Amino acid sequence: MKVLRIAGLLVLLAVLAGVPWFASDVLIQFGINALLLAVLAQGWNIIGGYTGYASFGNSVFYGLGSYGVGIAMVQWQLPFGVGLAFGAVMAVTFAVLLGLPVLRLRGHYFAIATLALAQVMTAIVSNVELAGRNIGLVLPPLNNDPLFYELSLGLLVLATLTIAWLTRSRLGFGLIAIRENEEAAAVMGVNTTLYKVLAFVLSALFTALAGGIHTYWITFLDPGSAFDISLNVKMIIMAVFGGAGTIFGPVVGAFALSGISEILSSEVTSIAGLFFGVVIVAAVVFMPRGLADIFHRFHKTGWRYFIENVRTHRL
Repeated sequence: MKVLRIAGLLVLLAVLAGVPWFASDVLIQFGINALLLAVLAQGWNIIGGYTGYASFGNSVFYGLGSYGVGIAMVQWQLPFGVGLAFGAVMAVTFAVLLGLPVLRLRGHYFAIATLALAQVMTAIVSNVELAGRNIGLVLPPLNNDPLFYELSLGLLVLATLTIAWLTRSRLGFGLIAIRENEEAAAVMGVNTTLYKVLAFVLSALFTALAGGIHTYWITFLDPGSAFDISLNVKMIIMAVFGGAGTIFGPVVGAFALSGISEILSSEVTSIAGLFFGVVIVAAVVFMPRGLADIFHRFHKTGWRYFIENVRTHRL
């Protein structure tokens, strides 16, 4: 069974990798956007799904990764790869410096603290000459959607493999222990501060790399879009919709919601947001553990699965 699953995943990966060779430009662009959103959901999954810390600060890492590429390419005339590395280093450094004090908070205190970070960073960057102030930066264009598609797919594969490794590693077991009961994990010898900071760093790394790729793809950057808090909300929704704390749940959630959003936007543009919101609310009420839990349990309980969820959560 395990061999068949691996073979199926490899076939699916080969099909996804071949999309630029047979798909239309519109489908490739949709694929880039969906793949990058899946990376962001996976990045949030590390700190939110496995560690249990609902971070609203991942949009800051996304913005730092974006500005790393923008500053390196526009202000210093350096290659894209150098800018990508520069943005990742900035995000990881910020995650360490921020994580040490902020990760001592828990629950809604942690969420509120990270929520304010995006507004603070927007205000700071808007006054930095090197970052283009409020005007932003215009990057040199590169009309090569297949390249950005393959970069996005490769990054998603790397992020997913990292999470697969986490589920079998000592670090991953420590993060799950922290999520379930942090005090008990500390008593059992888990260095909770170190583990939480490492999770924050991994989350920041993948989020920043996704931001850098997206910035070079659209070739424009400004503080409002780089540190957009609504993007952080999308990460959380997609991870939870697919199944936070699982390997493939956030990926499935990102692709499913991206597809739903695209269809609704093209078919019923005036009320697409309303329908999208209804889909999310219904998902939270009837399947709070995400699509991954449905695949695991629905065949055993049938339609009672949804009724049990409603009763369990007193909805």
